[in-house]
Order: sequence, then C-alpha cells, then structure tokens
Amino acid sequence: MSVGRIIETDQDVAEGAAWLAAHDDRFAKALELTGPLPLRRRDDGYPAMLSAIVSQQLSVAAARGIWNRLEAAGAHTLSGSHAMSDDELRACGLSRPKIKYIRGLIDADVDFEALRNLPDDEVVNRLVALKGVGVWTAEIYAMFSLGRADVFAPGDLALQEAARILFDLPERPKEKAFRELAAPWSPWRSVAARLLWAYYHVVKSREGIT
Repeated sequence: MSVGRIIETDQDVAEGAAWLAAHDDRFAKALELTGPLPLRRRDDGYPAMLSAIVSQQLSVAAARGIWNRLEAAGAHTLSGSHAMSDDELRACGLSRPKIKYIRGLIDADVDFEALRNLPDDEVVNRLVALKGVGVWTAEIYAMFSLGRADVFAPGDLALQEAARILFDLPERPKEKAFRELAAPWSPWRSVAARLLWAYYHVVKSREGIT
C-alpha cells in the first residue's frame, strides 16, 4: 500500500476543504463560519510523540505548562528524557503512569523515520503497540506530525460534539459509528477533522465556552 496524500501546505488544506464543501452542503456551511482552516503541521519524531503522551487527558493549558518545564529542563529530547530521573520528571508535572509510558517510549527506540514511509494503518498499529499510546494519540501523530491527509480521530470528544451539532444527530456518535460516518470523507478525512474542530470552536465560542 502507498502512503497516500501528504498535507504540507495551507493550499493542501484548502484543496481538501473545497472538496468536502463540494461533496456535502453541511461542510460548506461550516466552512463559511470557520473561514480558512489551519495547517497544524508539526515536526515528527520523539519530541512529537512525547508531547502527545504529555497531552493525554489534560487541558491545553495544563499540557503546555508541563511541556514548557520539560523544555526548560532539556527533557523534551530522547537523550534529555533518558538523563532525567523519575523525580525530576515528576517535578515537571508528569504523573507516575506517564513517566512509565515515557520510559517505555525511550526503551522502544522507535524508528520514526521509517514511519514516514508506512501506510496509515501500519503507522497507527505500530504506535498503539507502545505502552500508554492509544488509538487517538497514534491518529493525532499521523495527522499532524506525518501530515497524513486521510486519517481521522473518531474517539475525539470535540469532533464527536461538532458532528452532533453540524449533522443534527440525536447524540454524540460513538467511536465505531463515527468512523463509519466519516468514511465518505475520504480521501480528506484529516481536513474534515480540522474543519470539525474549527466549527466546534466557533459554536462553543458563541455559547460562551472556549
């Protein structure tokens, strides 16, 4: 299997958004509200996966605070993390389970460069094999660190809520049903995710929720 389309520029995102809007009027409506969608590309490699683990089940602000402390301590790189004691990592704000996950990530010695050349499903499968890395984390890494255009994260609560509102669903779609709902958005499911996140932000801002 081939890697497929890689999102590298704002123009790539705009192309995907235009495709989605042309295929579903509800996406066109959402895009009118959100305006141009963000690129959201990040570097890949150990720091990106470390950041994903740090961010699990935390608010953006809390995760950013921990990450800033890790950077200040030089612990955001593979060698830097390896040199830190558990107590030092805990002082940065990391929980005991996350410290275990980070130790596991270090020991796994992941070939991040090899991931760039693997199909989406294989990328997710290899990352999920790491202790403490769930499907959501793996999909987010594939989307934003590898730029995969056709990866979705149906377990994301904000995406579920955005879909509930935009598609007038009786309740948030469960992960399995949401994955099926998103199937027709291929080959631009990562852009659909960007659009739904942006739409969620617009709707919740109107409701006074940020």
